[in-house]
Amino acid sequence: MVKEIERAGLPVVHMCAIVPISLTVGANRIVPTVSIPHPLGNPQMTAADEKELRRRLVRKALRALETEIHGQVVFDK
Repeated sequence: MVKEIERAGLPVVHMCAIVPISLTVGANRIVPTVSIPHPLGNPQMTAADEKELRRRLVRKALRALETEIHGQVVFDK
């Protein structure tokens, strides 16, 4: 699905806990997340810390959308 949306001209960020699967399916912009059951959060954190974690991940995804790429890129920093 990601490749088809990008083929239509819309950049897509694939946020996932298992990066090798994203690489295998051909996603171009990949942002690693926290875990499989809680990709964008961590229920063991305080509410404020979890909110900051989510913000960092979303900001990283937005930076990935803005970035010109050629091929697959993992945005892990």
